Amino acid sequence: MSNSISLAAEPHATPRLPLPLLRALRASLFKTIDHLQTGQLLVRDPDGSSTRLGNPEHPCREVLVRDLSFYAYAAFGGSTGIGQAWILGLWDSHELVDVARLFLRERDTLGAMDSGLAALRKPVYRAMEWQRRNTLEGSRKNIAAHYDLGNAFFKLFLDDSMTYSAGVFASDASSLAQAQQNKYATICRKLNLQPGQNVIEIGSGWGGFAIHAARHFGVNVTTTTISAEQHKLACQRVCEAGLDDQVTVLESDYRTLRGQYDKLVSIEMIEAVGHAFLPVYFRKVDELLKPDGEALIQAITIQDQYYEQMRNRSDFIREFVFPGGHLVCVRELLRVTAEHTSLRLFHLDDFGQDYARTLRLWREAFHQRLPQVAALGYSWEFRRLWDFYLASCEAGFLETTTSVVHAHFTKPRCLREHQDFGRHR
Repeated sequence: MSNSISLAAEPHATPRLPLPLLRALRASLFKTIDHLQTGQLLVRDPDGSSTRLGNPEHPCREVLVRDLSFYAYAAFGGSTGIGQAWILGLWDSHELVDVARLFLRERDTLGAMDSGLAALRKPVYRAMEWQRRNTLEGSRKNIAAHYDLGNAFFKLFLDDSMTYSAGVFASDASSLAQAQQNKYATICRKLNLQPGQNVIEIGSGWGGFAIHAARHFGVNVTTTTISAEQHKLACQRVCEAGLDDQVTVLESDYRTLRGQYDKLVSIEMIEAVGHAFLPVYFRKVDELLKPDGEALIQAITIQDQYYEQMRNRSDFIREFVFPGGHLVCVRELLRVTAEHTSLRLFHLDDFGQDYARTLRLWREAFHQRLPQVAALGYSWEFRRLWDFYLASCEAGFLETTTSVVHAHFTKPRCLREHQDFGRHR
């Protein structure tokens, strides 16, 4: 399989800047790219000319510029503009994941793209972030913008369990479906779930964890989502599984939850909380647990060194895929829980390369079902957006810029002893 979708179409019409200006912007971008230390790019322009940039001692990745307007998007939009130009078909590459990996490795070198003309967008970005902050009302809008794209769409590339989070692969031969069930079983074992215990889950997805935990570990699960589409399908799947007496699916914001539970699970929901609301989120986790309770939070993380930079810059995913999205770092998890809760970190498991493999399999399935995506009415631009999103995320995990962790927290009266928390590979 190639590393990029083949969507044969002309790039969309874009505002045409004067040719001398486009050439000047091109020269400026090339000057920056030529400082690459860990790779090189072969850039082919619309007139058939090609330019090799970067370190010739490293592998070369090819980029095809279909329209010179690409250089304007790169200059005025920085890394986000490059993603936007991809959506519009202004450039292509059959090595998209590798190109994205190179850009991530060289993020300090290429920082000029985001600190030059692109810095003029900062006030606009800050205004957008303020509008998208995760208040009670804002969270519903942000979640709907992504998760309410339609259950039929997500069914095209997710496994049958409809799990939209990192799997845990037991072996090289494991399928995606097996990895997702192994992930659920691993979480249940880490929390030592016992029949009859009451579990609260923040972020239902489409009910995958709740069904697994109730069916295989005999617990009672209360799970919540604020996505209307997820809530509808999760309720249906619980009913079809015959687990109505063990699983309750709510359509409620985590901040409105009440009661106390033996265990708490939250699988890749923290990314929708936002920096300002992290203390609120963890105080609620603390409040929902009994004095001897435990919580397992699966969280996508960013390197500690880049956390503040991420908070203060725009990026492609937050602008085009996950409005209101925010990655945590491990240092921030520890700071917030220490300052605002009684929780203590009991165990931390990092499995970022499993997420890279998960994303690769999602993207392969997405490519295979492009005709069905189109048949559902999703535009050419939408398909390119999702290709870029999945590829850039895969690159992030491969380069360890991002990772995913199981952060296992316990309350003060929890007397759990340490044990082998291996992922049962």
